[in-house]
Amino acid sequence: MIIYRYIALQVFIGLIIATAILLPLFSFFDLLDQLDDVGKGTYRVEDAFLYTALLLPRRFIQIAPFVALLGTVAALGKLAVHSELIALRVAGISPIRISRAPLWIGLLLLFFIAALEQFVAPQLQQKAISHRAVALEQSAELGRGLGIWTRNEQNILRIGEMLHAKKAADIEILHLDKDGFLLTHTQAQYADIIENDLWRLSNVIVRTFTDNQILSTTASSVSWQSFLNPEDISTLTKPPESLSPIELFRHVDFLRNTGQEADSYALALWRKAGSALMTIAMLLLSIPFVFGSIRSGLGNKLVFAAIMGIAVYLLDQIIANVGLLFHINPAFTALLPGSFLILIANLWLRRIM
Repeated sequence: MIIYRYIALQVFIGLIIATAILLPLFSFFDLLDQLDDVGKGTYRVEDAFLYTALLLPRRFIQIAPFVALLGTVAALGKLAVHSELIALRVAGISPIRISRAPLWIGLLLLFFIAALEQFVAPQLQQKAISHRAVALEQSAELGRGLGIWTRNEQNILRIGEMLHAKKAADIEILHLDKDGFLLTHTQAQYADIIENDLWRLSNVIVRTFTDNQILSTTASSVSWQSFLNPEDISTLTKPPESLSPIELFRHVDFLRNTGQEADSYALALWRKAGSALMTIAMLLLSIPFVFGSIRSGLGNKLVFAAIMGIAVYLLDQIIANVGLLFHINPAFTALLPGSFLILIANLWLRRIM
């Protein structure tokens, strides 16, 4: 229908304008933050700009719900100011029918975001993190002196530092019996990852614990059958939000199968779905928002929409952190804000019909 195509085009233009305003703004804040580190190690101004540029897809995904809200409010607000929405209402087109056009644009936006989330944003963000760490001469560890910790049923592994994808330094392996008592403690200066699960440990000290004594042996090289492959190690050194949905799903499964805490990674996975719901919710909310204040100016609509977007963002962050703190189901925590806002938008739309 011509009317729906016209509304969809206006919403699409509104989304482009909102992106052109918000994305450079948030990227500017990223750049300011990176410029503080210029001069440390070999980190230069060019590195700060490169880091900011590589984060652009991730920032777009993060601000997509607010782009949806402000872009749709701007587009429909413009139609309202020019009395085009009133003409549509007089022609018998309800707000619910008008909402179909923005919703279709929202679905296209979600497909675009899904492609970025799986194939573009994680790779570029991880490249940005790695490049920055190398320039600042930082190691890929969870905390200075703490290293990377993981385990399976009978082994606890600590990697002090990943020198590169196939070589680690400062290795500790604690082997436990079925009752959880320590049997051996292996310490190695280096580990070369030969195959997916075969490691060659160098400069090794093995301490064996018995009832009466501790036996210590040394070796220049020892082979060890690891329960980790290089992909698992790489995942452990990356922030949860920088992983693709498939990487997160696999890592959550790995953590749960080895009896480890997986809530933070599970929450990061479900929040990607929650962000999609939030984007749809913002699109739907913008329609009754515009109709409910049809006599006010476009500037007022945008100001109120910005305030509402900030409030929703803060609420979403609070709910996520509270859920993680109290070990609430990650799916429930991540999907609750978007689902609730979609319900509110539907009720609001029906009220103004």
